[in-house]
Amino acid sequence: MRLEWPLTEIRRRPIKTIFTEERGDLQRFVVLAAISVALMLADARLAQMTVVRSGLVLALAPLQWVIQLPGSTMRWISDSLTTRAELEQENARLKARILVLEGKSQKLVSMEAENIRLRMLLNASDSLDESVMVAEVIAVDPDPFTHKIFIDKGSRHGVFEGQPVLGATGLMGQVVQVDPYASRVLLITDSSHAIPVQVARNGIRAVAIGTSSTMNLELVHVPDTADIRVGDTLISSGMGLRFPAGYPVAVVSEIRHHPGRPFAEVRATPTAELDRGRYVLVVFSERSRAPAAEAAPAGNDDTADTVPEGP
Repeated sequence: MRLEWPLTEIRRRPIKTIFTEERGDLQRFVVLAAISVALMLADARLAQMTVVRSGLVLALAPLQWVIQLPGSTMRWISDSLTTRAELEQENARLKARILVLEGKSQKLVSMEAENIRLRMLLNASDSLDESVMVAEVIAVDPDPFTHKIFIDKGSRHGVFEGQPVLGATGLMGQVVQVDPYASRVLLITDSSHAIPVQVARNGIRAVAIGTSSTMNLELVHVPDTADIRVGDTLISSGMGLRFPAGYPVAVVSEIRHHPGRPFAEVRATPTAELDRGRYVLVVFSERSRAPAAEAAPAGNDDTADTVPEGP
């Protein structure tokens, strides 16, 4: 037996579900919450849900790709339409950044080198019997025919004229002018400077004078038969009571013998780094206060270049 209902009758009797207006919001919420809790418990407890989850992720991957497609397309178009000017600006910014970083790295290198020189200076001060004071080089005399530097210590710090000045590796010169807060130092390579020295190997005495070159000193009146060799270390002899004895001054670099002449031509390279470094040692010694002719000027009338006679 076949039952037939008129279409009009079916349309007059609506299907009742939980989503119809006849159901309350609270009922719908309770049902959906129960379903959610059931799914979470199943996902946490049932191993089979891993397969279901993987399948859902795989099935929804194309949909996810489609959703992300507009954003990816817009980013690609934006990157493709970047103007040449923007690229040049970005390139300029990157180059400037590289220069800044390189400058910082160079500063680190210079600081490391300065630290090494300071440690060498500290080691040099530990080996001295006299008391010393560290001073900073604040200026260099611009006159190319004189070798002078200025340090940041003066009479207010106890500095006096004729005081020896050392570097990390050897003797540099002496103080020739003192101001309250600064002093002028005449380097041993100045043409007006002379210093008595002796060969550390055998004690032969000589006088080393400046040649206006930071790389050379010249020994005067050295007999042609004197036992001096290339590589010999020259130290201050202490004669004249200006420089204490035993400070390294130079290393013999060249010896020339001229037939028929009584004296040999001897050149030496200063052991101190006269053209570099920022710090020096000012030596305090009672003997250095005594008058001396040790660094007397070699024919220069400039009183600033002459060696003071001392108190």
